[in-house]
Amino acid sequence: MRKARLLLMILVAFVTMLSTSAGSLAAPALLYVKAEAAALIDVQSGRIIYSKAGDKRMRIASLTKIMTAIVAIERGKLSDVVQVSKNAAGKEGSSIYLKQGEEMSLHNMLYGLMLRSGNDAATAIAEHVGGSLEGFVFMMNETARMIGMTGSEFKNPSGLDEEGHYATANDMAKLTAYALSNPAFQDIVKTKIKTAPNPNDPWDYKWTNKNKMLTFYPGADGVKTGYTKLALRCLVSSATRNGQQLAVVTLNDSDDWADHTRMLDYGFNNYPLTEIVRKGDRLEGMPIAAGKTFRYPLNKDEQGAVRKDAKLLQSSSSTGYVFGERGSLEVYVNNQLVGSVPLYEENSPRLKLTDNEAFKYKDYGLEFRSVRGNWPAALQSAFIRLLSPAGR
Repeated sequence: MRKARLLLMILVAFVTMLSTSAGSLAAPALLYVKAEAAALIDVQSGRIIYSKAGDKRMRIASLTKIMTAIVAIERGKLSDVVQVSKNAAGKEGSSIYLKQGEEMSLHNMLYGLMLRSGNDAATAIAEHVGGSLEGFVFMMNETARMIGMTGSEFKNPSGLDEEGHYATANDMAKLTAYALSNPAFQDIVKTKIKTAPNPNDPWDYKWTNKNKMLTFYPGADGVKTGYTKLALRCLVSSATRNGQQLAVVTLNDSDDWADHTRMLDYGFNNYPLTEIVRKGDRLEGMPIAAGKTFRYPLNKDEQGAVRKDAKLLQSSSSTGYVFGERGSLEVYVNNQLVGSVPLYEENSPRLKLTDNEAFKYKDYGLEFRSVRGNWPAALQSAFIRLLSPAGR
């Protein structure tokens, strides 16, 4: 009996060893995460590299304020003066201790929102930018739909527990990548300490960021902590290494600092951002060149699974042809479309423009798709409408 058990243990160990060896050749090592739900995203491409229960709808506590901040930045003016209402000053939970009638620039208030998670700041910002809490919440949900957050619903700007207020880890990863593309948002969430004028006392406000990742993880540059008694510990962090920015989301995670360290290391070590197309690259045998550089995170096994297909326009089928546009170059990984870049005549002035300058031209849609090639069509079309001459 003992011999049979010993032989069984040896057999199990041997099979496990073979499985582990085979798995290490086929894909990156397995990642252990204690969080109930988690997601890891490459910010530039929007690729979700890792997900655990990523589509599970959960409470997100003050991670909500990521949406509050980006909506305020996009819909408001940072130089605006925000006046604190009675409702805002009396908001329960974490606070930056604003007083009724107090005035502060929207820019400074956003620091109080993101560094100290002020629920009073969230309420004051929402009332100012949205005209009312209800108006601002409408903007939040409108933005969520635009980004493609299909499993999320917002009921308030602070993240206080409320029935029907929830999001998924994958959705929060999408939101974070979207928000980090905004320079003002980037500057706020990577700030460790911020001072601001204080009209109530002879000394300035001084806010220290609650996000400990900024202190102990090399290259950390965001984003937001969160906690309520029902949501428990929630965290979004980001870091940049070798020109690649990753963001991590964990929901209900009692070991979040360690989990975020492991997940960021996992992403940087196994999915480096790889240049697939370089701006100016010429199609073989044709006077046509790529209008943008395209980079995408790939593991070792995917390096040889990249395919590029040119989709050329017919001169009679597109007004874009008049402006030097000749089509697009679609990029596939394992036969899955992950993005595309515009194609132009080799002598087109478009190839000499920076990416920001290229946004001024009429083919906004193609330019945007080359940056967020695998993002939802709704987001692309929204930007086309916003940036096109008819939409301004």
